[in-house]
Amino acid sequence: MSDIETLLAADLPTGGATVSEGDPATGEWTGTRGAGFRIIPLWESEALTGVYGADWNQAEDAAEANLALVVRESDHRWGPHRKVSMRVPLFRHQARAPLPALFQALGDLDCFGDLTVWGPTATGGRWIAVSVNQCDGDAPMIMTAVVSHAPITEPAE
Repeated sequence: MSDIETLLAADLPTGGATVSEGDPATGEWTGTRGAGFRIIPLWESEALTGVYGADWNQAEDAAEANLALVVRESDHRWGPHRKVSMRVPLFRHQARAPLPALFQALGDLDCFGDLTVWGPTATGGRWIAVSVNQCDGDAPMIMTAVVSHAPITEPAE
């Protein structure tokens, strides 16, 4: 939650291109910023290379449990959440169809997990979203957080 609070208080770019940043030593993704939004990784599981069956299910359950903890605490802070499906952004991304910058950035990061959204918050009317997903069967599960000036709603089909 402290990472989300820090993200919520951070300056958001007002324009410019979307830029992803990485750790200089490891190259590991540390965040993405674009016009009116920021995206950061909150949590990442171990890589799931060679993990199958019950062990894979346990890893997925652990990721969902971590997300549920964040959602529960966020509901307490910002009120009831709502879900924003990533179905339309996924299909539009696969078709290389235009997407709003935030959804394009999520797609470019392979972050297609449905978003749990709060907003507008009392903190400058910003919107917050969290999700958990995996870009392929061997990759780690990753929980991301988004803060945006604009409402986070599912793009039209």
